[in-house]
Amino acid sequence: MVIDKRIYNAVKRGNADYNIRFNDFEKLINDLGFVFQRQDGSHKIYHHPVILENMNIQPVKNMAKGYQVKQLRGFIRDYNL
Repeated sequence: MVIDKRIYNAVKRGNADYNIRFNDFEKLINDLGFVFQRQDGSHKIYHHPVILENMNIQPVKNMAKGYQVKQLRGFIRDYNL
């Protein structure tokens, strides 16, 4: 899979946490190796084979939630994704 460097770098830099489209965010999660597990309402649960913690995401209108972008940034940093 080809990672969208524009979105990846925006997440990694942390200067656009509240300005990332949900669809782009979800694609990045998939491209980083997270696997969709289940959906409960608007909440989508993803799991990564090397991370014990699940990634729970849901949109606000069509945008990713800032705290979820921050969580992904922590995973990128901590697990060298």
